[in-house]
Amino acid sequence: MSALNQRLQIGVIGAGTCSPKTAAVAYEAGGLLARSNAVLVCGGLGGVMEAACQGARDAGGTTVGILPGFDTLDANPYVDIAIPTGLSHARNALVVRASMALIAIEGLYGTLSEIALALKLGKPVIGLHTWNISNDIVQAANAAEAVAQALLQIKQLR
Repeated sequence: MSALNQRLQIGVIGAGTCSPKTAAVAYEAGGLLARSNAVLVCGGLGGVMEAACQGARDAGGTTVGILPGFDTLDANPYVDIAIPTGLSHARNALVVRASMALIAIEGLYGTLSEIALALKLGKPVIGLHTWNISNDIVQAANAAEAVAQALLQIKQLR
């Protein structure tokens, strides 16, 4: 596929459990990514990942879940393409590698590891109420701003 026809792949990262308020933000981000014709990449489980995938699917988008275990059945019900890795938390590196930019929504230590890997690899990270460990993380106030920043950051890298 030529670079001109390649769909953007944007990661949404965050904890496997979250509050309804955080889930609503992730859902909105997923929907906005789908309406931007981006493929949503995530860890494929619950919480932020599931809410973002549901938002993307409800908006007609495509979702990819890179799973920590060996079974595709571990994926949340909104994952279109489930990739079992058997790598446990090390699968976070694959989520980062598969993404052109990442939107971090809150999150715990797994999210922190993905943020660190993305920054190390020079991938744009947009933060929504998440770890603020570097000036290289573009802070966003809401889902719309996070998605707009992710798209802008990718455009600037191309």
